[in-house]
Amino acid sequence: MPHPTPYPVRLADEITRQLGQLADHLAQLPPHQATQVIARVLDPDDGVLGGVTHLVSTSSVFAKNQAERGVLPAEVWLALGRAANELDAMGGDLDEHREALRHVSTQPATKTAKPPVPAPLVVRRRR
Repeated sequence: MPHPTPYPVRLADEITRQLGQLADHLAQLPPHQATQVIARVLDPDDGVLGGVTHLVSTSSVFAKNQAERGVLPAEVWLALGRAANELDAMGGDLDEHREALRHVSTQPATKTAKPPVPAPLVVRRRR
């Protein structure tokens, strides 16, 4: 008799499926709605990026415990720790643009008299 798939595995599969659906929808949304979705996804408190960062961080703690017991190679723990740190850093980088996304996402979707000015796509980052 096959073992039923545990609920947390089914939950991970469902979340993955829904993220794919969200990406598909995002690609087809009008700019105003797409900006709203992006602003919510990147919200550091309640957004997808913050949730994924927390999940990877929690996975790193689990992997560390398992590596200390000899169940997992230490490289798994180190890789998950680096991934959690990178996700956190990306969230920090994106946080500086949070206000711009929030502002655009809360504007009415009506046509304005003055069209927006295109921005250059090559921007120097300040460090």
